[in-house]
Formats: sequence, C-alpha cells, structure tokens
Amino acid sequence: MAALLPLVVVWPLAATVIVFLSAGRIKGRSAGILATGAVGLSAMTGGVLAAGFMSGAVTYPLHVILWEWMRVPGFSATIAFALDPVSLVMIAVVTIVGFLIHLYAIGYMAADPGSARFFGCMTLFVAAMLVLVLASVLLCLFIGWEGVGLCSYLLIGFWYDSPANTAAARKAFYITRIGDVAMLCGLLMMATATASLQIDGLLFAVTAGQLSPAVMTGTALLLLTGALAKSAQIPFQSWLPDAMAGPTPTSALIHAATMVTAGVYLLARLHGLFAAAAPVMAIMAAIGMLTLLVAACTALVQSDLKRILAWSTISQLGYMYLALGVGAWQAALFHLVTHACFKALLFLCAGAIIARVDHEQDIFRMGGLRRFMPGVTAAFVIGAGALAALPLVTAGFYSKEMILSAVWRGQPVLTPDFILSGHLLWGGALFGALLTALYIFRCVFLVFYGQEKTVPTGRTPWVMAVPLGCLAFLSVFVGCIEMPGDIAPVHLFTRFVDPAGMAFHPHEPVWLLLAGAITPVAGAGIAWIVWGRSRPVTRTIPETGGGTDDLLPVMPLRFVVRITRYDLPDRLAAAAGWMTRATSRMMMRARRAALHLAAERTAMVGREGTVVLVRMQNGRVRWYAAWIVAGLGAALAWAMLS
Repeated sequence: MAALLPLVVVWPLAATVIVFLSAGRIKGRSAGILATGAVGLSAMTGGVLAAGFMSGAVTYPLHVILWEWMRVPGFSATIAFALDPVSLVMIAVVTIVGFLIHLYAIGYMAADPGSARFFGCMTLFVAAMLVLVLASVLLCLFIGWEGVGLCSYLLIGFWYDSPANTAAARKAFYITRIGDVAMLCGLLMMATATASLQIDGLLFAVTAGQLSPAVMTGTALLLLTGALAKSAQIPFQSWLPDAMAGPTPTSALIHAATMVTAGVYLLARLHGLFAAAAPVMAIMAAIGMLTLLVAACTALVQSDLKRILAWSTISQLGYMYLALGVGAWQAALFHLVTHACFKALLFLCAGAIIARVDHEQDIFRMGGLRRFMPGVTAAFVIGAGALAALPLVTAGFYSKEMILSAVWRGQPVLTPDFILSGHLLWGGALFGALLTALYIFRCVFLVFYGQEKTVPTGRTPWVMAVPLGCLAFLSVFVGCIEMPGDIAPVHLFTRFVDPAGMAFHPHEPVWLLLAGAITPVAGAGIAWIVWGRSRPVTRTIPETGGGTDDLLPVMPLRFVVRITRYDLPDRLAAAAGWMTRATSRMMMRARRAALHLAAERTAMVGREGTVVLVRMQNGRVRWYAAWIVAGLGAALAWAMLS
C-alpha cells in the first residue's frame, strides 16, 4: 500500500509532463482525455487506499519518505508523504471533483486552440494540490503551496491576449505572494525553534510545552496571514472575483477543489498549534465573521454571474474560518467537502449557461432560461439550494448547521479581559445565511424565470452534462454522512476524521436547529417576493445591472445594499495601492537625488586627486629622489618603532 501513495501525485504530474513535452503534437480533445484519465487514475488510487484504510489493511498514519532534501547542522528536511483520515478526505475532494471538472472541460474547451496548454496546467494544478495535502513536512507542503499559486497565475491569465486577463493574473499572484512571504517567515521561525518542520514533531512539541507562547503565537499569526491570502479573506479578498477572467473550469477548480481551500486545510492540519495560540484563534473567528458578511452583501449587488459565485466562495470560506476560530476544525473540513460539491456544480452550470448565451455573463440580460435549459436549470437550483443550506434536502444544510452549532458554544479569547461572544458570532453567521439565500435565489429568479432577454443556442453536450448530474447528486446526498443529533445520530464524518472527538456531541436546543432551518427558507422567500413573482417588488432595472437604487423602500435590506454597492474593501485596497505608489515615487526621487549627489562627489574627488597626482609627477628628478628618501625614512622609522 505504501507504494501506491506517491502514485496519487504521479498520475496527474505525468500527464502534465507528456502534454508539455509533446510541443503541441497532442491536440485539444486528446490532451483532455489524457488529463481526465490521469486524474481519474489518481482518484482510483485514492479509492484503493481508502478501501485498505477502511478494511484495516492500512494503519494510519502511513508515512512514505521519497528522498532527503537537505541536511545541515541542526536541521534536516525530507520530501515525504503521509496518509491519515484528513489527507484521505482531501484526496477524495481534489481527485473526484477534479476528475468531473476535467471531464466537463473536454466539452467546454473543445473549440479553443490552446486547450492542450490548458489541460497541462490543470493537471499540474491537481498534482500541486495533492502534494500540498499529502506532505508530512511543512517545507514539502510549501512546494505544493507555491505550485497552486503558480498554476492559478497561468490559468487565470490563460487568455493572455486580453490585458484585463493578464492584469487579473498578476493581481492574484502579487496578493497571494504577500501571504506566502508571511507563511515562509512562520516556517523559518518554527524551524529555528524546533530544528524540524515535520508536522507530527511540531504538534508534539506544542503538546509537550517545548515552545514558548511568544513563538507559538507569532508562528500561528504568520501562518494565518498566509492562509488568509490564499483563501481570499479580508483584507486579501479582492483578487478572487477578478480571477473569473480565466476559463470557467479553472474557476470551478480554484473555488471547489484547490487553491482557496488550501488555507483551510493548513489550519485544520495544524489545529493543535492554533489551539495553543488563543488570541490568533479569536482573530481568525473575527475575520471569518467579517468576511462572510461583507462578501455576502457584495454578492447581493453584483450583476456578473461568475462574480456572484466568486463572492459566495469568499463568504463560504468565511464560515470555515469562523468554525476554525472556535476550534471546530471538523465542521470546517465538513463544510469544505460539501462546498466543493455544490460550488463546482454552480460554476459548471454557469459555464454551460454562458456558453449557450453567446458568453453573456450579466444576469440582467438573461431571463426565462428554464424553458430552454431545463436540465441545467435543475442542476443550478440544486446547487443554489445547497449553497443557501435549504433544510433536510441539501448537503449544505448539514455542514452549515454543524458550524452554527459549534459557534453557539464557542468563546474565542482574544485577551483574558476580552472574550468574543459565541452567541453574537452565531447571530452574525445566521444573518449571513439569510443573505446567502437572498443573493443566490436572486440569481436563480433573474436568470431562469421572467421574460426571455437572450435566447440560448445549441445544446449542452453529454460530456458537460454528466459532471453536472454527478455533482448534483453529491450536493444532495453527501451531507448525509454527518447529521445533527436531533435529526439522526449519524456522525460518520467526525468518527472518521477525529475518532477522539466522538465522545463530545452535546445536545443543543431544538430552537437552534429550527432557526438554522427557517432562515434560508425565509431568504429564498424574500428573493421570490423581490425578484421572482410575475409582478416583482422592483421596478425595471437597467440592463447594466447597476440599478440597486431602483429597489423600492419595502426592500428589507436596502440599507445593506446601499452600503455594499460602494465596495468599501476594494476602495480601501485601492487607497493602500495609491499610498504604496506615492511612497514608491518618493523613494525613487530620493534615490535619484542620492545617486546624483554620489556621482558628483565621486567626480570631484577624481578631479582633485588628478590635480595632486599631476603635481607629484612633474618630471623633476630631484623631486622623485626626495620622495624615495622620504619613503625609505618612513619605512625605517616604522620598523624601529614596531
């Protein structure tokens, strides 16, 4: 079994090498089949490992050391993989969802002349993410961390003929690099303190009390910064909506199975370290709460279909960070699994819609599409219901309810005198659930109901339809592996990823469960009243999609709409960018002045030195003899004195 573990990474990596070395001889569809087959083989290998794991043939953690990377006095690092329940869950998410996205991309990218390059980058993306989730050494994990960053840059700027696309790719690369530098500093701090970056050894050192509180807090804060940038959380959130410039399968892969989930995985993997740094946990919870609300409010006023989904990803990641901040890493990981299913479904449905309406992405220029695309409509509604966490019938309900329950019990401690209220955080998360249902069903009613504004053409090919059906199935039923105790005592997920935590499943008040169930239904109902009825509460909204001021005063969230339409976080980021540019210009002027002054002084010293040398070298022999005698005298005096 140990020999199978590296194959999980080798299959997609081999496909990448073959596609790139073919130098264009492997054309679009063939490259797609090769890439999809490679990711499928990786998923099958993961399935074999999971079967061995379940049967007891494989004991965890399963360690495989590939080679020693470096060894210096006091420090060593290896390229090594480890398989345990958490990494096995991530393998399933990355390979299964990645396989369905690759299969969908065969049809979506069929007419693109650069599809071979696209599939080469996609399989490299999957391979880098698998390295990240399997690494047993943080330095090896950092290789995968940087790999997904590189691949996101290549895929966001895939259509590099457009300056906007390349600008979006650079923006994502630059912002995530800020977090990567912080993460690298955290790794260096930890390596200095423990002389090792082995994950198990690090967690043992934390548990044994071998690290000082300052080191643990500083390292946790730096690692949190890296995770926030990778997951597009405040204040690094502005790069992810612009990343929609890439092909839609790329957006699905980034949002569902790779890249943005890497930060959540890192924090869940090192939950022992963060549990020992209580102030960092409180900061994490606060940022998660703020992000989920701001992103949900921003999604409510977007008109671009893919940008709505992008902001929803930021908001759902905020829920995961909130759960991590209150110590419920199991709930965060479970929501990561369900979110991967329904967010991939929503993005792939969006791609199918956009491809058939002449690449139109403005939801105000759509409408009535359910009559032309009933299958895609059904799949999108299932994904929207899972995102909104409609009770009992969607996977998103169970994972979000698990988070809400944990937040209600949580009490993040920022300082001994300042403790965040778990009840207050729960209220904010519940309001975020209302906003989620409101913005996603706004999208459903504007795109699929009402008057037709754009008539779709063609048909959705089977190679795109099959992944939609599979993901729709998962978006409904994958949540059944973990249910609240008041519905059914099913805790398969937590029993698998954290057997030691199974003893603690407190009984919550029934009204908490009812509140979490009623809120998304209420949000969907409000969306129907405002946008879905035959005579909606809104007046005609301009086709540009910017008419949020046209909402009538009965709009329940008019105040929130007015606040968020200015996109305050992005304006703050723009102001920070202006200050950075102004500082850079000032430093450039100071540098030019300093260099000019140094050049002038150097020239002056050269001129004066030349004058002195000219006076010494005057062609008179008597002067030369005098200099020789003076030099000999000085040398003799020095010798006698020393």
